[in-house]
Amino acid sequence: MEIGLIQEIRNNFWQDNWVWDADNKSPEVMLSRDSNEAYFHVDLVTGSLGAAGVRGNKGFVDGEHYWEINTLEPMYGTSVMMGVGTSNALLHTDNYNFIDLIGMDAESWGLSYRGEIWHNGKCTKYCQPFYEANTVIGCHLNLYAGTLTFYKNGVNQGVAFMGLNKIGQSLYPVISSTACEIEMEVGIRLCRYLTLEEKCCYTVKKNVPVDEDIDKLPLPSCIKEQIKAI
Repeated sequence: MEIGLIQEIRNNFWQDNWVWDADNKSPEVMLSRDSNEAYFHVDLVTGSLGAAGVRGNKGFVDGEHYWEINTLEPMYGTSVMMGVGTSNALLHTDNYNFIDLIGMDAESWGLSYRGEIWHNGKCTKYCQPFYEANTVIGCHLNLYAGTLTFYKNGVNQGVAFMGLNKIGQSLYPVISSTACEIEMEVGIRLCRYLTLEEKCCYTVKKNVPVDEDIDKLPLPSCIKEQIKAI
């Protein structure tokens, strides 16, 4: 069923074209020429002195967005993460401050390869750890519902965060690592924006959440069923 949902997203969303932002990254992150791949702590002399992150060059304020992070190397070390953050999210620490960077404060929401989700400095167990190279982590940010959901190799891991439609700021894709020579690549990038009719249905559902009450509304039956299906 989860694979079918991924296929539905791929069939009904449009191609997006954002990349990693060379102007908004830790100095310990290097990017490929097309800015699709990020390389962390590649200086073999200094190694890693903390946590390093990079964000996407496009922020999202509404719509649904789906992207995949391909882990090109085995995961190890204190922290390797992916998630979302505001423009104020921290992207660098040093002085051997090895932390779970995405979610260390109120400006970001992240998933660790250890299977924990982080926000505002607090973590919750979320899924099984993923250590293997070539693991694909899907990120589904639904700013109509206010949710962030992660997928592991196409399997839905459940809603990780709620209330993201109330932040009032653009949210950017973010990845980070404390470990040396970690490589991650952004793969598929998709988006979808609701039509005016769909937005109206979402608004009705938000204010009339009970199906029995929806049936009492002076609307055509097909519209009522569309609202209840949300």
